[in-house]
Amino acid sequence: MASKAIVGVESHEAMLRRSLKIARRVDRGERVPEADYHLNFANAAQLFRELTPQRMRLLEVLKTGGAQSIYALAKALGRNYSNVHRDVQRLLEHELVGKDEHDRIYVPWEEVLISVRLGVAA
Repeated sequence: MASKAIVGVESHEAMLRRSLKIARRVDRGERVPEADYHLNFANAAQLFRELTPQRMRLLEVLKTGGAQSIYALAKALGRNYSNVHRDVQRLLEHELVGKDEHDRIYVPWEEVLISVRLGVAA
C-alpha cells in the first residue's frame, strides 16, 4: 500500500493529465514508483466541508494513538458517539481511515498531507 495520503485541490482535468502522464510511462515499459493515494476536491471550500476540524482532530488522535474502537475514540475526543461514528463513516468513504479485523478504526497511511494552494485555479 502507498505510504502517503495526499489531500488537496485539483481539477478533474489536471488529475486526468497527471494520470495520463503516468500511463504513458507504463506503456513505454518504464518503472513507476508505487503511487500515493490522492484525494482531491474541486475547491478549498469543498475540502474543508469534508475535512472539518473535528475530522482532522479524529485523524490526528488515530495517527498518534493507533487503532481504536469508535467508543474509545469518542471518549478520547470528548465527543458524542453518534457524531464520531458519522465522521468515521465519512472518513472511511474517503479512504482516509480503515477498519482492522476487530473493527477498530486506524489510519492506514504513514503520512496524511493536506495541501491547499490559494490563488491557483483548480
